[in-house]
Amino acid sequence: MTRTFDALDALESEAIHIFREVAGEFDRPVILFSGGKDSTLLVHLAVKAFAPAPVPFPLLHVDTGHNYPEVIEFRDRLAARLGLRLVVAPVQEWIDDGRLTERPDGTRNPLQTVPLLDSINEHRFDAVFGGGRRDEERARAKERIISLRDAFGRWDPRKQRPELWNLYNGRHAPGEHVRVFPISNWTELDVWRYIQREEIDLPSIYYAHRREVFRRDGMWLAEGPWGGPRNGELLELKTVRYRTVGDGSCTGAVESTAVTLDEVIAEVTASRLTERGATRADDRLSEAAMEDRKREGYF
Repeated sequence: MTRTFDALDALESEAIHIFREVAGEFDRPVILFSGGKDSTLLVHLAVKAFAPAPVPFPLLHVDTGHNYPEVIEFRDRLAARLGLRLVVAPVQEWIDDGRLTERPDGTRNPLQTVPLLDSINEHRFDAVFGGGRRDEERARAKERIISLRDAFGRWDPRKQRPELWNLYNGRHAPGEHVRVFPISNWTELDVWRYIQREEIDLPSIYYAHRREVFRRDGMWLAEGPWGGPRNGELLELKTVRYRTVGDGSCTGAVESTAVTLDEVIAEVTASRLTERGATRADDRLSEAAMEDRKREGYF
């Protein structure tokens, strides 16, 4: 029986078109890869875009050193399985040589910007693919699919270019580069439904498991090198899962019993919060927290 062309097929087709357009227009693209569900989806789409040839781009991970071990193991395993070159920029190296200073609150998520920009300059990447989606956060809703960054890596929402009829303008001056968001038009639910359809492997922490966590600012955080629990914060054994993965100091778990894709999809369908709004402390600093960081060069 022939399957009809549906919304997921349209989203996949758009993303593959973007990958191929960038491959034809730019000299040194790279995929920003964290081991999370969105960047894993990007890699899967890139494989489909260029099969049977190998993916012509390396992967770049800005490693805070505060990532969950399950995610780092998955990152390395996926890169090895697909034969992809993995470029790792450890934030710890920037701290050790004095280019960065550890923050008093222990989080390293805001420290990723300098290693990211330094790595882009060092490897002369001119197009950087990212897994940002417009439904995640207000600042990301302002992004175009191809977003120009100036010679300092900064984003200016006033200089966003129109993108009509799937025509993308990647023109940039020497020293500038673009960020590319092939899954801009996807929602979290689209991502999970596509992961189910394509049987995409993910880190185990996306599914319910038992973990010791403590409560801080309304979120369940795990014990780790980033600090905690502090005075008055008690470790509790909970059944949780992660809707997004990142720096352990600011990425919270949600209580959940969802151990299958069907259960995760049902949970996401019922949720009234995006994954970042529900589980990322760095986005709660102010209403403009993400936009301020993007202006500095963050993704």
